[in-house]
Amino acid sequence: MKALNENNEEQKMVDEGKVEQGTENKSGYIRMKKFPFIMLLFLLVFLSAGITTFALAFGKDKVVTVAPQRSEFNKLYAAFDTLKNGYYKDVNQQKLINGAIDGMVSSLDDPYSDYMSNEEAKSFHSSISSSFEGIGAEIQEKDGHIIIVSPIKGSPAEKAGLKPNDIVVTVNGKSIQGMNSTQAVTLIRGKKGTKVELTIQRPGTDAPMTVPIVRDTIPIETVYGEMVDESIAKVQITSFSTNTTKELVTTLNDLQKKGMKGVVLDLRQNPGGLLDQAVSITSMFVPKGKVIVKEQDRNGKVKEIASQNEGSPNLPLVVLIDKGSASASEIFAAAVKESAGVPLVGEKSFGKGTVQTAEDFKDGSNLKYTIAKWLTPNGNWIHKKGIVPDFDVALPDYASLPIINPEKELALSTSSTEVQTAQKMLKAVGYDPEREDGFFDEKTKEAVIAFQTAQGLPADGVLKGDSTMKLMDLLREKIKASDTQLQKAVEVLKERMK
Repeated sequence: MKALNENNEEQKMVDEGKVEQGTENKSGYIRMKKFPFIMLLFLLVFLSAGITTFALAFGKDKVVTVAPQRSEFNKLYAAFDTLKNGYYKDVNQQKLINGAIDGMVSSLDDPYSDYMSNEEAKSFHSSISSSFEGIGAEIQEKDGHIIIVSPIKGSPAEKAGLKPNDIVVTVNGKSIQGMNSTQAVTLIRGKKGTKVELTIQRPGTDAPMTVPIVRDTIPIETVYGEMVDESIAKVQITSFSTNTTKELVTTLNDLQKKGMKGVVLDLRQNPGGLLDQAVSITSMFVPKGKVIVKEQDRNGKVKEIASQNEGSPNLPLVVLIDKGSASASEIFAAAVKESAGVPLVGEKSFGKGTVQTAEDFKDGSNLKYTIAKWLTPNGNWIHKKGIVPDFDVALPDYASLPIINPEKELALSTSSTEVQTAQKMLKAVGYDPEREDGFFDEKTKEAVIAFQTAQGLPADGVLKGDSTMKLMDLLREKIKASDTQLQKAVEVLKERMK
């Protein structure tokens, strides 16, 4: 099974885990293989016992022969024996072995390469199933920090206001600085109905924010369609999952019955997904034989993947991207732009341009490591650069406002960055407090009361709990209603349909 991952820079999504599927994993482009591996401990035992060769079968025809007397491992053996025999407490030998493997992978200094314990591997695999339990966000490790790649549509993470590039500082009070994304996912995920508290540092803001989130079941429903007017449809793909092609075909067929003549395909906040799904869907819009993506291995050898032309490339199309569009989303966007002349609208994408493979050990643990670059049809490597849209369009300023912790009380005479954020939100949704300096004065209280009264909430002039959540809900609705990027995409599409 091939998958695009963590994005993902792995569309791990806080995910927490999505193999690119965008949820609590890293974002990236992954190929998954399940080959039985022998654990390092067994290998050490066989070699130290004087076995001259050791063959391990992979599937039907792949065999690895391990020769003894590998001098480069002498230091590793010595360290293992020293700790096992001389440490002041009994050591867990399996833990030592896992640590050794993890150390090797960490030394690569590659945020997309991970060694996963049995428990972490289970979380990794569940991210490509039909559903999982967590907060529904894609994460990645970058420069020693865990950052949000993208929240999943309708997830607790999205409802709590998490945004791409938010830095997760702590999870339930525990610092996660220096952790890889797999370790962070293990802390962030949990049973439906349980609460996890994240401390978030948002770029451009001074103070960190505490964000309580109640975990839920995150279904992997990936395609949402609606008519924008009598002839134009908007179709959002939230990730490239197992059934995304089928979902998209069904959605497009339904929209055609409603009069769809052109489509805006929305890949904003899409952290990636399965490679076969990305190729299949891209083939619906790129002429047969045209290149969709190229892979370049360590020796510079390039493999091309061409359009299968499973659909009609003649449907007028415009694609929306933003900084949360990663991995598989970028493969699709680059392919339709360079091989089919489809315009891109929005903001520069995330920039994930490497390929990973994931292999299971016999004990259920997992090793994921980078094996290649992926290139656009024209041979461009977008890693850490992103894809620049043809039409650079930003959302309104209020679309990037930080989160307000609903458990924190904002009331008369208080002063804070949260109050400043609340004032900007109130103004955006039509209840102008006439100031945005962060001081909660009488005018601010009047604005809060007016907002609470209009929404049928207790009109006490205090922002907390339901009032805070409702204010953020109204802002999300405002952002959707004033979607400048979608408006521009529709305008461009109408020109293409003439």
